[in-house]
Amino acid sequence: MAKQPSQQHRLLKILAVAIDRDWGVYYALIGFIIFAYAVTDKGSGRPVMGRAYLDYYLQDYSGWLEERVASDSYWSKISSCIRDSKICAKMGVTINGMPETADMFYQRKLSPIQSGCCKPPSDCGFSYVNETVWASGAGGVAYNTDCSNWSNDQEQLCYSCNSCKAGVLGSLKKSWRKVSVINIIVLIILVIVYVIGCAAFRNNRRIDNDEPYGEARMTKAQPSRIHL
Repeated sequence: MAKQPSQQHRLLKILAVAIDRDWGVYYALIGFIIFAYAVTDKGSGRPVMGRAYLDYYLQDYSGWLEERVASDSYWSKISSCIRDSKICAKMGVTINGMPETADMFYQRKLSPIQSGCCKPPSDCGFSYVNETVWASGAGGVAYNTDCSNWSNDQEQLCYSCNSCKAGVLGSLKKSWRKVSVINIIVLIILVIVYVIGCAAFRNNRRIDNDEPYGEARMTKAQPSRIHL
């Protein structure tokens, strides 16, 4: 009499079949991982001497994502969202009731958007007044148009600067890479579950067919020709 498969074996069989039919999930994860790394492979912040934060430059980025972010139609919406989020207004820090000094600010680790949109580029040579107010001075880089685009108007700041666009790209790169790492982990887990499910499915099929294992199975498949 054939053995009846246990409830656990039935569940494992159902799991294996369900996983086997969901190849679209694997392809979607792999596709997103490849896409995310492909569109964020170029560009990163530049270190600034005497500063803990990085400066961001649009020319360091290129490709599909850079073209979308830098386009006027997209940027008007993106900059509006940044302005409405008040991310620059939230940069203010007080120490014992006193605003932070320039030296304290220079040692802060700013996010890409804070560095690119809320302050002028360091090579402009502006003097720190507070987090979002800077005094223009001589010695800035003439070819950097962001120096003239900077405004102490709290509704303008550097929202029209290329550095702000580069900051958004830097932020997207960091977030997309984090999501890609999570997707890789999920993909590995799914592959492990798939392998276990397949093994359980095959084992369950052997049990359903009452097939023996190992040497006994080989003996059954190829019985000895010697009869006593």
